Amino acid sequence: MADSPDSAPSPDVVAVGAATVDRFHDVTNLPTPDGGAFAREVTERFGGVGANVATGLARLGRDTALLGRLGNDDVGDRVLADLEAGPVSTALIRRGPGTTTHCVILRGPEGERMIVTAGDSTVRLRLDDTDRTVLRAADVVFVTAYAPDPVTREIVDIAAEPDGPALAFDLSGAIEELRGRGTERPTIDRVVEVAELFVTAEVAAESYLDCPADEAVDALRDRGCSRGAVTFGTEGATLFDGDDRTQVPAFDVDPTDTTGAGDAFTAALAERWLLGDAEAEQAGRFAAAASALNCRAEGARGGLADQEAVRAFLAARA
Repeated sequence: MADSPDSAPSPDVVAVGAATVDRFHDVTNLPTPDGGAFAREVTERFGGVGANVATGLARLGRDTALLGRLGNDDVGDRVLADLEAGPVSTALIRRGPGTTTHCVILRGPEGERMIVTAGDSTVRLRLDDTDRTVLRAADVVFVTAYAPDPVTREIVDIAAEPDGPALAFDLSGAIEELRGRGTERPTIDRVVEVAELFVTAEVAAESYLDCPADEAVDALRDRGCSRGAVTFGTEGATLFDGDDRTQVPAFDVDPTDTTGAGDAFTAALAERWLLGDAEAEQAGRFAAAASALNCRAEGARGGLADQEAVRAFLAARA
């Protein structure tokens, strides 16, 4: 792909963020500081929050493009080939100098994980005029907090325009993890006020809001957030819309791999609650079902489901 696409696509949804190779190390134990572990098996899958959410939305029937950047390296070749074989438009993917973003994931015997991200291709991403045109024309723009701060700031400004797209945002990591490579705290403050869907897991919420996760909904409302979700893993999620609050339990499944479960939830929630007209409870159950289904396969995108599969899962548990 060239650094800028020759002709602008017109997707309904643009997801902004990384597409990566995830290297899983199944270890005997998660090491403590100065400690060690033995990797019994090493495997590779494709991931990245931006690519995961984009693929989730596309599998659910939405016309979706991924806006991201890959390096001119072998990893970038493999990531691009995987994306081109999938349902997401790659017209907004550009390539250039640097190392393609990749992750090393240590996975313990009980499924607990440690994730280290490397590579500078994503942190070098910047918007060009074609990107801005496509973003303005989209119905929804999704951006992960792992996107570079200059990119996120511009997207928030575009979403705040009178005819701007709806903004969906995932506070993908704790503030200390974002510092230096992702969205900075002052930009997140602005996102909270502009986003029409703000999603955060409990660890990220506590880091950003400086309060227990069970107080996060009130804290986000106090900062001007109109609609969002705070997720608690196997304990489910709390959805809020104005003064309304909805508890959504997680489905009990025997997981194969929980990687990407949160991204599957975010994609399905945006599809049903932001792009669709479902009520909070219905949208939350749909998103919880999509997340559960993705846990039944290896990799961050291995079990991403279409509408029919999610409906069948829900019908079996009605």
